[in-house]
Amino acid sequence: LGIPALSHEECLVGLMARGATMFPSALAYGATFDPDLVFRVAQATGREARSIGCHQGLAPVLDVSRDVRWGRTEETFGEDPYLVGVLGTRFVRGLQGEKRDLLATLKHYAGHSWSEGARNHAPVHLGWRELSDVFLLPFEMAVRQAHAGSVMPAYHDIDNESCHASRHLLTEVLRDEWGFDGLIVADYIGISLLYQHHNLAADRAEAAAMAFGAGVDIELPADDCTAHLGEAVRRGLISTETIDAIVKRILVEKLRLGIFERPYADEGAIDLQSPSTVALAREVAGQAVVVLENRGVLPLDPGRGQRIALVGPTADDPLALLCGYS
Repeated sequence: LGIPALSHEECLVGLMARGATMFPSALAYGATFDPDLVFRVAQATGREARSIGCHQGLAPVLDVSRDVRWGRTEETFGEDPYLVGVLGTRFVRGLQGEKRDLLATLKHYAGHSWSEGARNHAPVHLGWRELSDVFLLPFEMAVRQAHAGSVMPAYHDIDNESCHASRHLLTEVLRDEWGFDGLIVADYIGISLLYQHHNLAADRAEAAAMAFGAGVDIELPADDCTAHLGEAVRRGLISTETIDAIVKRILVEKLRLGIFERPYADEGAIDLQSPSTVALAREVAGQAVVVLENRGVLPLDPGRGQRIALVGPTADDPLALLCGYS
């Protein structure tokens, strides 16, 4: 039908593309305690993303760190809900710009960082009050204060309700209570997990009906379950009116973003690793350094043979220094 695609990229630590500027981890952003610096990081990341034709950035991560065993801790801003909310709100404002012509994506909605055994797909055991006070707070701040353009549900379930199938979280709280007006995009294979992992759905069609009926607008990364929506309609699992409402939200956002007028990037205008952006990444790295307590040990005196020992399996592995989505 000639409807152009809405292109997304990872941009948690800078745009994840060959030649783009890599920033320190989001955990390092949190260590700066500097909202204005995080705003400038997101601005610079947004400029690089726009220059390659990106319309949606899959960041920021607003999970509140609660278990350092969780492998995605480095993607968070830290352990304090208010700090995560403040920095996340500034990140969204910087990435989207005043016109919201690039969609920030709040993830992973919600409670992902408090999973059983700190595993990526494991269930979360939370009461609604703790969920609201700690884990939903940063998302609410970013929606209400920064007008975030998209939200991504998390892989897990809360009290046996999968986030990707939770009408309460995706529609009643997010859209009805907070006034969210953007797009809800599934985490990669998140809809498929409804039948492959959570055992809520019998097959792809039922999984699609559950997720889209709950409030999801777009399946990522492909159409594993979306391709079976026709079957879901024929089986009475989802209505065409629900699908029409989803299509309307997507088309409205594409029209508002101007994708129909500008479906492709200008190859002559790609702008990556400008000197000012590289300098900004270095500034973040410097501001993120934390000295807990210095009892006269620093600075080290090479003349006295003072050295630091790095011990462990990744002590000399440069790849271990690269954080997620770099």
